[in-house]
Amino acid sequence: MEKQNKLPLLGDAFPEMEVNTTHGVKKLPEDYKGKWFVLFSHPGDFTPVCTTEFVSFAKKADEFKKLNTELIGLSVDQVFSHIKWVQWINEKTDVKVPFPVIADELGRVSNKLGMLHESKGTNTVRAVFIVDDKGILRLMMYYPQEIGRSVDEVLRAVKALQTSDNNGVAVPENWPNNPLIGEKVIIPPAGTEELVEERLKKAESGEIECLDWWFCYKDLK
Repeated sequence: MEKQNKLPLLGDAFPEMEVNTTHGVKKLPEDYKGKWFVLFSHPGDFTPVCTTEFVSFAKKADEFKKLNTELIGLSVDQVFSHIKWVQWINEKTDVKVPFPVIADELGRVSNKLGMLHESKGTNTVRAVFIVDDKGILRLMMYYPQEIGRSVDEVLRAVKALQTSDNNGVAVPENWPNNPLIGEKVIIPPAGTEELVEERLKKAESGEIECLDWWFCYKDLK
C-alpha cells in the first residue's frame, strides 16, 4: 500500500483521480460535473455485510437519481472480483447493481481518502463521501467493517444537504422527523440586534416560530 496522504476535509475540492471501475475508466470528480455523487467503500467482495449494503444501495439507486445523485462503490479487490460479485448478487437476490464499483487493488484511492485504518487491517473501512455538483466534499461518514451502514441515512443526508443549500437554512436532528420541530427547518441565528428584533416580530405575526431569538424555525411548504 502507498504512503498515507492528507485526508481531504469538508469543504475541500474532491481530489482529482482516474479510477478503474466495473463500468470502465472514470475521472473523478470530472465525469460527474453538474451532479452530486456518493462514493462508498466496502471491506471486500463476497462478504455478507457488504452484500446487504450493496443490495440496499441498488434498491435505493433510483431515489438517489431523483436527487441528481450518482452512486459509486469501492474496495481493494480487483475489477474481475467486482464483476463476478455483482453478477452473484443479481443471480442470488434478483437485484441488479446499477452503479460502478472502483477496483482499488493497490490502495491508491483508499489511501488518498483515508479509507485504510491501520488498526482495522488492510481492507477498507466503510467510508462514505458525499460530493456536491461543484465537486466539493460535503459530508464524510466512517463505520467499522463489522457494522453495516444505513442507506436511508445516506439518502437523508443528501436530501438534507440539498435542502440546506437551496433554502439557506439548517436542518435539525433526524430531519424531517425531528421530535422537537418535526419537518420544519432552522433559520440561521440572528447576528445583530436589529435582526433579533426583526425575527421576534415575524414570530409574533406567525411568519416563523421561535423558542428564543437564537432558535427560530419555519415550514418550507
